[in-house]
Order: sequence, then structure tokens, then C-alpha cells
Amino acid sequence: METIKKSINGGEFLVKDTPAQDIFIPEEFTEEQRMMAQACQDFIETEITPKAEEIDSMKDPELVPSIFRKAGELGLLGISVPEEFGGMGMSFNTSMLIADIIGAAGSFSTTYGAHTGIGTLPILYYGTEEQKQKYLPKLASGEWAACYCLTEPDAGSDANSGKTKADLTGDGKHYLLNGQKMWISNAGFADIFIVFAKIEDDKNLTAFIVEKDFGGITMNEEEKKMGIKGSSTRQVFFNDCKVPVENMLSERGNGFKIAVNILNIGRVKLGAGVLGGCRTVISQSIKYSTERKQFGTSINTFGAIKHKLAEMAVRTYASESLSYRVGQDIEDRISSLISEGMEDSQAKLKGVEQFAIECAISKVHGSEVLDYVVDQGVQVYGGMGYSADAPMERAYRDARISRIYEGTNEINRMLMVGMVLKRAMKGEVNIYEPAMAVSKELTSVPSFDTVDTSELFAAEKEVLKKLKKVFLMVGGKAAMVLQDKIETEQEIMMNLADVMIEIYAVESTILRTEKLVSQKGEENCKHQIAMTKVYMSQAADKINAAAKEAIGSFTSGDEQKVMLMGLKRFTKMDLVDTKTLRREIADYMIEKGKYPFS
Repeated sequence: METIKKSINGGEFLVKDTPAQDIFIPEEFTEEQRMMAQACQDFIETEITPKAEEIDSMKDPELVPSIFRKAGELGLLGISVPEEFGGMGMSFNTSMLIADIIGAAGSFSTTYGAHTGIGTLPILYYGTEEQKQKYLPKLASGEWAACYCLTEPDAGSDANSGKTKADLTGDGKHYLLNGQKMWISNAGFADIFIVFAKIEDDKNLTAFIVEKDFGGITMNEEEKKMGIKGSSTRQVFFNDCKVPVENMLSERGNGFKIAVNILNIGRVKLGAGVLGGCRTVISQSIKYSTERKQFGTSINTFGAIKHKLAEMAVRTYASESLSYRVGQDIEDRISSLISEGMEDSQAKLKGVEQFAIECAISKVHGSEVLDYVVDQGVQVYGGMGYSADAPMERAYRDARISRIYEGTNEINRMLMVGMVLKRAMKGEVNIYEPAMAVSKELTSVPSFDTVDTSELFAAEKEVLKKLKKVFLMVGGKAAMVLQDKIETEQEIMMNLADVMIEIYAVESTILRTEKLVSQKGEENCKHQIAMTKVYMSQAADKINAAAKEAIGSFTSGDEQKVMLMGLKRFTKMDLVDTKTLRREIADYMIEKGKYPFS
């Protein structure tokens, strides 16, 4: 009988240690999963990359829908859909892997993600048996395309304030939808619209499955966008759109909950979905820097270029590490809940909900790493990076939306801290006792015990424990001083979020490399060890800066001095020769001619 592994609860990484053997690393994907990823890669190289200009021009309105249908024929649209509904029924982390690979597909990655994620999953997780039977097979095959209609002109981050109305007809058989939605991906060729509307004076939204053929649906022309130009994005108007009552999704007033839970899934999928783009840009930058000659030599021999290439890799490696860690934690929790007798769809929702904090971290970290990577890619290319004839221009423009998708990064930062505080108040995550212990530690004599550094990452793990104390010290004091006003102090919330993000990222990176070393040995993982040490050094500095800014905003006098002394103690670590480590990382990548770490 298979043993179900139980991970720690969402948010507990702040107060508990995780053994390396308990996390999943991308090097552990099975042969079947790798074959699926390769099929996806082949699809991108044959169907998308050669047609990138045509896709972005949108001159042929049938081009993207035809590519979309080919993705359906390959099974790429049904990764998460159970076999009984025409899909492949693969694991959560497999769907993360495919999102990762498809992330290199530019505009089409948005088309893909909008359909397979926010377009299909509401029906999969919340639909009745009849709704699933009717819609999922067509969505999994690509016969029908889906879109998700939540955002309105006056309801963006505050989605529940939407004004679209659903009025029951006199005979009680239909709802008439009236309202306006905007920024709707896939709207131009969608057959199914997941629409959120208010019934009467309900506080919360209700969700509906709307077929294009119901009528009463009109659209503006395609939006002119900075990037992802080849993805259909339109405003959608509902004018007495007649929706059968049986097309209500879940229960009345449950729409906001659906939106929140589906966005959690979207966030963690986006965290993985940027990785393919990161690796592609890094590999292109390596290739260009090898071919480009200045002062009689390839520019990849210059320290400044090596710094860029290595740093792009270091941050991507960290994002890979945390994304697949949370993906498998979600998968393990789903399996555990199903083994306890919970129905599949409910287990999937609860599994994701449990790790909503880590989903937000994955989204923010990944999208900001992608932005960094494409920015440095443009710089490596120099003047050619600014030219539309080179690949960096499109990559740079396309990347920018990732920090806005699935809730802006600012909203996600505040959400993750708010969720930790709420779970602490409910006793779901024991933050307050460790925070009190750290508070007492601030006024005690510091320990001068030496750490046995003979074990790999022993020193780094000791620093990591102290970095967690930074969050407990600053977050605990902020919660005590500001109490229920803390969520209105958005700058402090974002400072705390930055501390959380770096703690999770550096821990995930250490654990991945440690597990990899246990499998392959130190000599075969020396570059991963180098990347981990570089990331650790930077994370400690980022945490110090974010925490210092927060401390300065709500403390003063002796209390502030004590906390600053504590911060100095908790972020102290031995100086790392990051220049030499980056050069070793860059030289290895240049030798391989690509990003070779996954």
C-alpha cells in the first residue's frame, strides 16, 4: 500500500524545519512526465516559435484557434481533467511541469493558461456531474475554448465589488445577465464564459457557465497591449444574456469563494509558468554572448556579462526550487485528503487552499525573477536587445504582465502576510509562541556556540533559522503594536512579505541542492551548491533591508535600538565570494551552451 506523505501545513515553514528528503525536486520527475514535457517542447518548437510574428500580428484570426485545437489533439489541454471526462488525469505537479514548459510560448502561454486554468477548473472543481459531463470533454479536447469573466472597469483587485447583475426571469427558468467585463483573455474565440455576477442585493458574487450561443453577448475590438499581443483580450458585454438556471456554478453567493480558490491555483501555476521563459532567455543570452565579439573577443569572457548570466541562473534555480516544492506539497495533501475519504474535487480545492500562502509566494517570486531575467537579457544583447528583430524585445514586453496577472504582486504580498496572521489567530499556525521566544531572546546574552560546518549547508541552515527569527521578531512586534490596524499599513505588510518570500525561497533552494547532493554527490552538484550559496548571501541582505525599513516605521527609542541589534545578529553570516562563484556558474553554462540545471 502506498504511503501518503504529509507535509507541514501552509505557512508553517516560518516556524518549522523541513527535512530535504520531504520535498520534491524537479530532477525527480518520472520518465513519463519527462516525455510529456518533451512533447510539449516539441509542440512549441514546431507550432509556435516559427509563427511568433504571425501570432503577435493577429492578422489571421484563425491562427491561434487552430494552434489551440492542435494542443487539444496532443492532450495538452486535458492534463488536469480526469480520464472519465476526456482528459489525462495527471498529477498536480505534472500540470505545473506543463505550465512551466509552455511558459516559453510567449502569447500562447496566456491562451493556454486562461483555458486550462481559470477557464476549465471552475467547472472541474465546482460543477455538478451533469455540468462536468457536458463541458469538460469538449474543453479537454480543444473543441471548445474557455475564458474567465471576473474583472470589471471598477472591480479589479476588489473583485467582489463587481456590478454585473443576474436577474431571475418570471418563469424561474433563466437568469438574465447584464454587465461589462474587461481584460478577458481568449474572449475573441471562446465558446464558454465563466461569468461572475450579483443576484439581487447579495453580498457575494455567483458564478455561471455561459455558452456563447446563449446570445446577448457582444465585445469590443481586441485590446492593443504592451505585450502578449497574440493573445485575444477583449471587453465583454452581457445584454439580457439568457442563462438556464441549471448553469449556475456551485451555489448562489459562492462565486467569490470560487474566484479566490481558482486564483490560488492560477498563482502557483504562474509561478511555474514563468520558468520556461526564464530558461529560454538565459539560453539565448548565453548563445548571443558567445557569438558577439567586442574588443576582439566574445563578450561572454567579460566579468560583467558572466555576472549577469550567473545571476539570471541563480534566481531561476531558486524559483524552480520553491515552485515544485509547493506543487508537490499540494499534491501530497490532495492524496492524503482523498485517502481519508474526501471527494476528489473537494480534496483538490482543500489541498490548494492549505498552501495559498506558498501559492502567492510562488507567483510573486517567479514573476519578479522573470522580469529580472528578461531585463538582463536585453542588456546582454545590447542594442540588438532593443530591436524587434531579436528575441529579447518580445520577451521583455511579454514578461511584464506576469506581475499583474492573478492579482498584482502588491495584492499578493499583502494577502500572504494577512493569511499568516489570520491562521495564527485561529491557532492553525503557531506564530505567537515562537515570536514571544524571539522577543525574550533579544534581551538575553547571545550564544557564542560554534556551529559544526563539516556537514554540507550546516552554516547556511543556522543562518536560515535566524532569518526566520527576523520575521517572528518584526511581524510579532508589528502585530502587537498595530493590532487590527496592521492590514492598513501596506508598506509594512509588503516589508514582511519580502522577508517571507526570501525565507521560503532560500530554504527551498538549500533543500533542493541538499537532496540532489544526496543522490549525485557533491562533485556532481558543485554548481548547484554555488548557486545556493550565492542566493543565500543575497537573501540575507534583502531580508535585512526589508526588516530594517519596517522597524523604522513603527518603533522608536530603545525599543528600536534593541530590534536593530537583533536584526544585525539574525542576518549576520560569513562573507561569501559571490564573484568567484558566479564566474564558475557562468563558465559552466557557457560550456554547455544553455541553462543546464533542470
